[in-house]
Amino acid sequence: MSKAAELAALIGSQTALSNRNLIINGAMQVWQRGTSTDTISNGGYLCDRWRINHSGTDGNVDVDRSTDVPAGKGFGFSQKISMDASESSLDASDQIRVIQRIEGQNLQSLKKGTSSAELVTISFYVKSSVAATYTVNIRDEDNDRDNSKTYTIDSANTWEFKSITFTGDTTGALDNDNGRSFDLNFWIDAGTGFTSGTFYNGTWAAGDNTKKVSATTGWLESTSPEWYITGVQMEIGEQATPFEHRSFADELRRCQRYYFRMTDNTSQSSIMYGRGGGGGTAIVAAAPMPVPLRASPTITTTGAYHASDHNSRTSFTPSSIVASGWHYQSVNLGMYVAASSTITDDDRVCLIGGNGATTLEISAEL
Repeated sequence: MSKAAELAALIGSQTALSNRNLIINGAMQVWQRGTSTDTISNGGYLCDRWRINHSGTDGNVDVDRSTDVPAGKGFGFSQKISMDASESSLDASDQIRVIQRIEGQNLQSLKKGTSSAELVTISFYVKSSVAATYTVNIRDEDNDRDNSKTYTIDSANTWEFKSITFTGDTTGALDNDNGRSFDLNFWIDAGTGFTSGTFYNGTWAAGDNTKKVSATTGWLESTSPEWYITGVQMEIGEQATPFEHRSFADELRRCQRYYFRMTDNTSQSSIMYGRGGGGGTAIVAAAPMPVPLRASPTITTTGAYHASDHNSRTSFTPSSIVASGWHYQSVNLGMYVAASSTITDDDRVCLIGGNGATTLEISAEL
């Protein structure tokens, strides 16, 4: 067989040679928010694009960037989920899972809702301190989850490769927009509220009694449990192909569509520009973004700022910063910066900068 024929057999005639992985940051390269926390909130993020949902775990869930990776596969990092202390018991409401949410407009190639709906294969490398049967499921905006699958970790504390194929979904349709249309869920553990009867507390659609996760894994009840994942790939077809390694710069830009952190460590630079408003107690500003954002974001900030106009510079701490001018094609984000006192002359052009250690977080997560 020729090299071209071998490649065609490996990739498949209907699969792109590049951009075939529908997952962003599957190699766990990008960590804009930091690389370690022992206080991850329910629904919080640390590793970009990977949401951590948990309940009943008393705030003990740790997330870390780890250099423990499968040997010889080209990965530099994995995402480590662990617990500082074991749970004394597993209640019905307890659960922990790692999730990636995907926009509908990135999934039209799945042909959902048609007779030619595509098979989807999820492949990944995983390692756990608890050998057990775990669940992966996919949830779409129609709450259609009959493609819920299990995989088995055969040996504790050993990297294993898993490949799971989900049948094409011929029902419903995904909205072709920038909204949340598809969740990929890696369940680490779950109490009986998620494993028997209906899903706990209306997590899934009412009356959906068949779409349950697997039996309890025992992970939450074990002593100092650990779970690692990397090399996550989701692609069309029933064959897992070699992981698509993208450049760090490429992966970073993909992540920054959903979250961007701007840090100014010097009082000599500026991070926004605009004009005074509100009688001088506010600034109507714009800040440059590295890429257009998915949606109008929420903005949080720490640290003090300074506002410089034609003849003065005033240090202040904003009382609020809100987005006021988002557009899906624009790399300039409008902001309204409010203060509790006069910070600049009304209508004067001004620059807004960090006052030594300013952090501006801009989130358009799904």
